[in-house]
Amino acid sequence: MSTLSDAWSWLTSSAHWHGENGIWHRLGEHLWLTALCLVLSCLIALPVALVLGHLGKGGALAVNLSNIGRAVPTFAVLVLLLLTPLGRHGEAPTIVALILFAVPPLLTNAYVGMREVDRDVVRAARGMGMTGSQMLWRVELPLALPLVLTGVRIAAVQLVATATLAALAGGGGLGRIITAGFNLASTPQVVAGAVLVAVFALLVEALFEVAQRLAPLWARGGGPV
Repeated sequence: MSTLSDAWSWLTSSAHWHGENGIWHRLGEHLWLTALCLVLSCLIALPVALVLGHLGKGGALAVNLSNIGRAVPTFAVLVLLLLTPLGRHGEAPTIVALILFAVPPLLTNAYVGMREVDRDVVRAARGMGMTGSQMLWRVELPLALPLVLTGVRIAAVQLVATATLAALAGGGGLGRIITAGFNLASTPQVVAGAVLVAVFALLVEALFEVAQRLAPLWARGGGPV
């Protein structure tokens, strides 16, 4: 219990919340890295998944290829990238490694969501004279949106947890608190850093859970009630 109480004392000390190495600064870095990688991952994965899901062709191959990335540890990818010329460009190796880690759940959930749309609804939309793009944006995507958001939620939470690896490559984020604790042989600081990452991940999970519950309402053009 002494370790937990010492970690709590570390967290509640105002000296650890301010300054360049303070919690607020590291949290901002962590949030920025997570948001950047999530946006880039969505820009890569979602258009491919939505188009393939709409066409119903090539999706299985794309999903299987993306799932191969799940078998390769992110840390291993980061180390390999650090050994390439990309390793000389700041946080670029970390960003690439995190994007490769986030793409599989985004691609898989979006594709499955598109393919699970009721085919009778799609045929009815086609019978009404809708073009392919109109069916994609007005019919299929709104119905697939909850599952698409599930993929975004999974990717976001995974990125929050995995972005701590940025500290190993000299980057910022909450991982720097943990690595600094190891360097100082300070178990309370290591535990405090782990708690901060866990709480941040839970908050992101809750935020996306709310968004996912409201998704059908947004798809109908309504607003929060």
